[in-house]
Amino acid sequence: MARIVSARRSLAKAATYRVLIMAMDFATIYLFTGAVRVALGFMVASNVYTTIGYLVHERVWAHVAWGVTEG
Repeated sequence: MARIVSARRSLAKAATYRVLIMAMDFATIYLFTGAVRVALGFMVASNVYTTIGYLVHERVWAHVAWGVTEG
């Protein structure tokens, strides 16, 4: 029996992961610069393109059988 990973699951994983990363990005940049606007700008720009990249990466890996076993 093949394991099928839904696109909705991948989207939910990507969204929750991005929330965590956005908070970490903001905190790190704010600690280095002390500037809320700089931290927010970096957080938004960085997370738009990395979210798309993560989602594409997740969907590709959903089709890779390597390392997946059926229990």
